[in-house]
Amino acid sequence: MKHIDEYRNPELSRNIVDKIMAISRKRVRLMEVCGTHTMAIFRNGIRALLPETITLLSGPGCPVCVTSQQEIDAFIEVAGIKDVIVATFGDLMRVPGTHSSLQKERAEGKEIQIVYSAFDALDLAESNPQKDVVFLGIGFETTAPTIAALIVEAKKRQLKNLSVLSAHKLVPPALSALMAADDARIDGFICPGHVSVIIGTRAYVPVVEKYHIPCVVSGFEPADILQSIYMLVKQTESGDATLENEYRRAVAFEGNKKARQIMYQVFEPTDARWRGIGTIPQSGLKIRREFDSFNAEKRLDLSVPDSKEPKGCVCGEILIGMKTPPECPLYNEVCTPSHPVGPCMVSTEGTCAAYYKYHA
Repeated sequence: MKHIDEYRNPELSRNIVDKIMAISRKRVRLMEVCGTHTMAIFRNGIRALLPETITLLSGPGCPVCVTSQQEIDAFIEVAGIKDVIVATFGDLMRVPGTHSSLQKERAEGKEIQIVYSAFDALDLAESNPQKDVVFLGIGFETTAPTIAALIVEAKKRQLKNLSVLSAHKLVPPALSALMAADDARIDGFICPGHVSVIIGTRAYVPVVEKYHIPCVVSGFEPADILQSIYMLVKQTESGDATLENEYRRAVAFEGNKKARQIMYQVFEPTDARWRGIGTIPQSGLKIRREFDSFNAEKRLDLSVPDSKEPKGCVCGEILIGMKTPPECPLYNEVCTPSHPVGPCMVSTEGTCAAYYKYHA
């Protein structure tokens, strides 16, 4: 625990807060992109430690939250196909679709299995040769390599009854889309640590250079986050806009080349729809043609109509930092963890869930 405990040292955190207080003059809006950062910020009371000049915004870094309503409806449609077993991570179960959810579908007898690893889907396929197993692939560059590895292994084993429905997203194009918006009000990004382990800090260079926006890759302990905030405030106060890496113990400039290699062996970039942002060019991952036999969208000939966001839900605006959960008319009234209306209240990394648990 040595290399964790030292980043949780209260005295170290207080010293960093003092440094922030000493230099903070301008009003700045800093966005933590990652949902894990959002939860860590609330859990450790970091917002309450900062001066009034600093506003923290929660961004589109929750993979469940940014999955579009149409994609959620597609997942639910797959669950209704005869002789199909859906394999999914647990966070997706309670996300409301237009008319149902995976949890409701399972309660009605559909075969939906919660898995803890993508490779659990291999066991399901081998144990149920008479049925088609469809793995629901969501997440960013952190999870995409493992799902690519799943497809490579399935091909190696010559499994004919396993496929993946890909709804993967790529982080850097989303940051560019946020900055390109006419009403962009972001002065710096706290970049995600987990994603950066894979893509490396170099992936953010185009965003920094094009939009002159400070970016700091951060770890997840209190001292990590506070130090990253200090680094961003220091840049904004001096008028700089550079890329810095606070999380050097885990993240390298080049990232994990082997992980990216297998990811792009199986997937290729494609336009993708993000909840709250819309369609972002080349921000998703689709399965390459040579792996078409493992592409659930093609194997099952899916066609899902456009879907509308839940009435009154402002999850989309929360994901781009335009609103906070208490500004949603449904928050803590109609929408609660027990009866969620939008995905931001469902996911363990959702901003609404964080507010409800630590800030309500």
